Amino acid sequence: MEPPEDKEGRTFVEVISEKYSPENFPYRRGPGMGVVVVPTQGPQGSPMKDRLNLPSVLVLNGCGISRAGDQAEISAFCAHVMELDLSHNKLQDWHEISKIVSNIPNLEFLNLSSNPLAGMTLEPRCAETFSRVRRLVLNNTQVSWDTVLLLTREIPELEELFLCLNEYSSVSASSVACPTLRLLHITDNSLQDWAEVRKFGSMFPSLDTLVMANNNLASIQDGKDILQRLFPNLRSINLHNSGLNQWEDIEKLNFFPKLEEVRLQGIPLLQTYTNAERRSLMIAQLPCISMLNGSSVTDSEREDAERFFIRYYLDYPEEELPFRYHSLVTKYGKLEPLAEIDLRPRCRAQVEVHCEEKVEQLNIRLDQTVAELKKQLTTVVQLSANSMRLYYIDKGSAFGPEEMKYNTRALHSYSIQDGDEILVVPKTK
Repeated sequence: MEPPEDKEGRTFVEVISEKYSPENFPYRRGPGMGVVVVPTQGPQGSPMKDRLNLPSVLVLNGCGISRAGDQAEISAFCAHVMELDLSHNKLQDWHEISKIVSNIPNLEFLNLSSNPLAGMTLEPRCAETFSRVRRLVLNNTQVSWDTVLLLTREIPELEELFLCLNEYSSVSASSVACPTLRLLHITDNSLQDWAEVRKFGSMFPSLDTLVMANNNLASIQDGKDILQRLFPNLRSINLHNSGLNQWEDIEKLNFFPKLEEVRLQGIPLLQTYTNAERRSLMIAQLPCISMLNGSSVTDSEREDAERFFIRYYLDYPEEELPFRYHSLVTKYGKLEPLAEIDLRPRCRAQVEVHCEEKVEQLNIRLDQTVAELKKQLTTVVQLSANSMRLYYIDKGSAFGPEEMKYNTRALHSYSIQDGDEILVVPKTK
């Protein structure tokens, strides 16, 4: 498909001439190391300034760029540039993009996100110009999967690839592997079938990190032998907001031989559990991971989680017990349920009130103050609040009475229990 002619967009040359002129971009300001570039000889009538203060990291997002401009000027000014952000522009012709990239010999990072590349054909001769790039971002470009395969074949040292928001529901396998790719970020697509994910294993044998959040993946269908063979180096996987709804799928994560970090939030399987239950059950099911949902798993947290796991399944019938349950019982034994202890503060207490020869049983509120208790006792002991002294006697303590002398002190701070005594002594005149 041939791109339509864009008469409204700007050229790459125009934008860098304007943004990085000495007037707008002082020396050594902005991202990357600033470099003053003075071309030896610019083309006649060139829009470029005599000198530009270009950093090694060029950020040109949202500048309306649709064309490259004069390639000699790009070559003259951008020889030192290593990172280039061209996201949110109007680039829709791979030939124009290749003109820019081919004249930046040290380019390692390229961001083309949110450029309208849907349906645009990338010719192999243009793809060759991307060969030095190590990190490539193609989010929200709707670039075809055939184009992705061509780029992975033509970029011999590609390490990171970002393909989010491109509406992929299926992918085709490549006959040529990309052995250098370590990170594949392919969130917010429609990859629901594990058969599609399986292809990444053969295409990217050195894959270290797979980020597949928001794809609604239904299940992990392969067994131990296949997962070990296809993903021998996978260290981190992100399946946030996938469609996993069986514990068997979680157990299969243990078959990735080097997996140590898992991100799994927002999946149907975990919706009925509390946050604490989710984390404990996941940690217990995944004995080799050291990071879960971005937080480190300590040795003590793992032991607590594994013990919780045993107790959680104590009353389940034998046929419903997960495989992990038996290995943990072998490790810790069959644990008894934890005793339920009510740690809520007491609200009331039944006490004995002693005043001279009189003894009364009284149920008192513990959230009231000493002054409020005195007011309550006036009808019991027939004394005014100002005419009495109160003493608290703890029946379980060897210490003597404690005078309750501070009227604003709350009763619960005395740790009053049922059966304790309150001694009322009339004040002497």
